[in-house]
Amino acid sequence: MVYFDQGQFDLCCEWGLCGVQQLAPPDVIVVIDVLSFTTSVDVALGRGATVLPYRWKDDSASQYARERNAELASPRNRFEGKYSLAPSSLIDVPSGLRLVLPSPNGSSLAFAAISNGAVVLAGCLRNASAVATWARQAGKRIAVVPAGERWPDGTLRPAVEDLVGAGAVLRALPGRRSPEAQLAVAAFEDFAVDLRARLLLCSSGRELVERGFGRDVELAAQLNVSTVAPVLRGDAFTAA
Repeated sequence: MVYFDQGQFDLCCEWGLCGVQQLAPPDVIVVIDVLSFTTSVDVALGRGATVLPYRWKDDSASQYARERNAELASPRNRFEGKYSLAPSSLIDVPSGLRLVLPSPNGSSLAFAAISNGAVVLAGCLRNASAVATWARQAGKRIAVVPAGERWPDGTLRPAVEDLVGAGAVLRALPGRRSPEAQLAVAAFEDFAVDLRARLLLCSSGRELVERGFGRDVELAAQLNVSTVAPVLRGDAFTAA
């Protein structure tokens, strides 16, 4: 549908998997999942680990991890293993660890993009500048995709933290922005006054704090503290 492909712009922004499918083919896709997957990827890669995206954890995820000689992480709401979707669980991962990190949002989106043909990056607030720098070198047409969350019925819930994270990356990129991309930049510029407080007050942040994962919000709110640009090479994110 050409109405929705944002094809006349260098910098595009659209939500979730359906958004990626509607956008004109980009050179680079930047997946944004600020309070979960992409912040976890940044933290893990900063310690020298490798992260393999996968769909939500099910029986096939265990087999996928075994076939790739990797450890399978747990969902954040369970503590079955040492590592999970919580970024705070990954701050001490050993260098060389291969970790399959499933989730229904950012990880599923990255997994689906493996066969897309574009360069795929994992962006968040922590590495926004580094990811933008690498994206500029990888291509001119860049799609930044906030993953969002899920309502109980499984439908996409646009999440303010992912819009803000998308804006942080887009603000650092040259080129003509679509209106959707410009809105993301405006959201970031508004939140940048106090990222930590705003993320703690947004719906997703409040949920994590009430569930005992406030440390994850604190880690996710740190702007440009990382020089890691996670690039999906084959089936795994490694540091560029």
